[in-house]
Amino acid sequence: MHLHDLSATALLAAYRSKALSPVEVTRAVLAHVHTWEPHLHATYALDADAAMTQAEASQKRWMKNAPQGPLDGVPTFIKENIATQGVPIPLGSAATELIPATRDAPPAARLREAGAVILGKTTMPDYGMLSSGLSSFHALTRNPWDLTKNPGGSSAGAGAGAAAGYGPLHLGTDIGGSVRLPAGWCGVFALKPSLGRIPIDPPYAGRVAGPMTRSVADSALMMATLSLPDARDTMSLPYQDIAWTQLDRDLKGLRIGLQMDAGWGLPVESEVAAAIIAAAKVFEAQGAIIEPLKPYITRAMVEGVDAFWRLRAWLDISALPEARRAKVLPYILAWARGGAGLSGEQVFRGHAMMAAMREAAVRACQPFDFVLTPTAPIPAFAAKLASPTNDPATPFEHIAFTLPFNMSEQPAASINCGHTTSGMPIGLQIIGHRFDDLGVLQMAHAWETMRPPQRAWPVPPKG
Repeated sequence: MHLHDLSATALLAAYRSKALSPVEVTRAVLAHVHTWEPHLHATYALDADAAMTQAEASQKRWMKNAPQGPLDGVPTFIKENIATQGVPIPLGSAATELIPATRDAPPAARLREAGAVILGKTTMPDYGMLSSGLSSFHALTRNPWDLTKNPGGSSAGAGAGAAAGYGPLHLGTDIGGSVRLPAGWCGVFALKPSLGRIPIDPPYAGRVAGPMTRSVADSALMMATLSLPDARDTMSLPYQDIAWTQLDRDLKGLRIGLQMDAGWGLPVESEVAAAIIAAAKVFEAQGAIIEPLKPYITRAMVEGVDAFWRLRAWLDISALPEARRAKVLPYILAWARGGAGLSGEQVFRGHAMMAAMREAAVRACQPFDFVLTPTAPIPAFAAKLASPTNDPATPFEHIAFTLPFNMSEQPAASINCGHTTSGMPIGLQIIGHRFDDLGVLQMAHAWETMRPPQRAWPVPPKG
């Protein structure tokens, strides 16, 4: 196996035994990234010199059997909107002033303290408001399984990079599906944890950071570090010393809801539906009890949330000088402008729909131990589109299965459960009760051990 394909758990074992060194691994990953990047455009602020300096320091620590932390020497990428000291944060938009961050945000600080080798940042679309690799600042990020397809977003570069072998550890953020959608479309694993489980700055409703990796075990390894406390997140949960790497679980008797109709949005395509239903049958064969879950989200809830987010974006974008505002991706500008004429009553009612969605999701999931859904109703769409509909009037039609769990604060993961006839990954979403992040990881690990053999990871085009 190539060094860039090794998991974090395998790398750490090899460092302990002196079979591998952080320097040779980091050098190999950087070389692999260099081969892929002209095709994928998944990175921002890639800093090979700084990465090698970190790797050399890590190697010296391992030679002394004194690693700095549980991720010492493991190559890692961080999504662009998570601040790392000295690096500007464009937020995916050419309209942003490039001002270096003064300090690491909490998730980046934890990774650095744990000894992770930070190779650079990964791309995102304008303001993180697209499930696409399209950006006015970055070159178009593409899906390594098929370069004509979209990796999803907003953690676009993280999803593409994880699938392409840009090292084992990637960190994204999610406010409506932004780690789960690219994970589903790129065939990797991602966890959207309970709100507040991973301290983040700035915090706000629905926003979380989450690991994106090729294996559940690597995400569990990241959670042990990322969930450490940080007072800067005023919405964070009290710290719990969770046994993140204890992933084995008996499935017998678990009551699992299966939702194949979200009640709104794009219809679930037949190949996606077949893969999700097949996965549910595997759980059932292990003794789980599968029961249908009816739709519980209404179009009024979705339109209210959309209105609130439009106005929130418009307040930021309209405050920009005209020359900078003109640089915003036209799709995002058109979408945000839809909030310009909203009345105070409309905005208040829109905000109230976030709570209504939360209550509906928690209530619907309450009878079950876990819920299974498609991550997205469709496979990856065309790379150059801002969204599957490509219409700012209907921007959320593909996030019907992911959005509710940002509002409800429940943990939800995406893991690959099959491929289309054209070879594109299909994501299975696993949802747990609030705060049962470990349970979601255990369910995903169970599926990982039961699912059919996976296809070989994509490789860079020749020539």
